[in-house]
Amino acid sequence: MDLETQKKIEETVAEVLRDADMAEITEFKVRKLAGEKLGMDLSGNPYKKVVKNVVLSFIASKREAQQEEDERDSKTESCASNREFDANGDPIICRLSNKRKVTIQDFRGKTLVSIREYYEKDGKELPSSKGISLSTEQWEAFRNAVPAIEEAIEKLQSRLN
Repeated sequence: MDLETQKKIEETVAEVLRDADMAEITEFKVRKLAGEKLGMDLSGNPYKKVVKNVVLSFIASKREAQQEEDERDSKTESCASNREFDANGDPIICRLSNKRKVTIQDFRGKTLVSIREYYEKDGKELPSSKGISLSTEQWEAFRNAVPAIEEAIEKLQSRLN
């Protein structure tokens, strides 16, 4: 089988898989549908191997994408629920780790975003002096700077790798 034919088969199989119901499709059905689209019989040995490799690669990439999505969802979940309150009664917006939290608090009539380390005393989690509280204006400035911060992190990481 020449490289051009192999490439056409791979592209057609990938197209069939993208359109398929993954709960219903089998490798045999993929081979049959791709063969019909190409006007070829893909039941022979070299073709079966190409189809199988594309199917396995597709499944692996789907699985990887699902794992990444699950990780994003779990991170989002840890920052989505504000039904929890700290010892001062301030809503916990996000748990960054087991000792760091983001809360919203009212201090002397000003709303503050507080990113703080907590410690345990007498069974209660209490905020420590380690952390930062940002006014809403400071939070806006920080939030607007996040893309530049992310870009700088990526550049630094690429230099280290």
